[in-house]
Amino acid sequence: MSVSPSLTPAASAAAPAHGPTQAELLDFVRRTAGDAELISSLPLDPEGRTWVRLEGPGGSEAWLIGWPPGTGTGWHDHAESVGAFLTASGELKEHSLTARLPTDGWKTLELTEGIDRERRLGAGKGRSFGRHHVHEVLNESTEEHAISVHAYYPPLPQIRRYSRSGQVLRLEQVERPADWQ
Repeated sequence: MSVSPSLTPAASAAAPAHGPTQAELLDFVRRTAGDAELISSLPLDPEGRTWVRLEGPGGSEAWLIGWPPGTGTGWHDHAESVGAFLTASGELKEHSLTARLPTDGWKTLELTEGIDRERRLGAGKGRSFGRHHVHEVLNESTEEHAISVHAYYPPLPQIRRYSRSGQVLRLEQVERPADWQ
């Protein structure tokens, strides 16, 4: 199955009317990342990511995450949730797809050329995204931890994890909240 770059961009999906919008989530992560005391309180591990769950606005789920040098998430999405994240310290790199993928009924997709996007997000830089946004986030530094703040609404019902080889994206695993709490 091919995905054309002319499909609806993933970032155009809006949050359900009863919860915080992508802009409100981005504002929250920006304000939270500016709390130097909170950011410095996150325990950092030299080998693995660390995280603390935070109370997000309007019933959203939020996380403060520490990224040791050379760590990343792998390709994944956040299912029906909209979200935002912002780098509080260090620098993160995001690879994402500009086309919205089908949500169910597939295990392997052949991606069309030209749908890849790359962003470098230094301290104070972030972004919001819509439902079914597929991306991976990396700390490519060889020496410096990065710390980021993330928020999702509705709270994450699941995360789909993917492997990628060239233009082939393969669904590998579906995680539910009990898997990461």
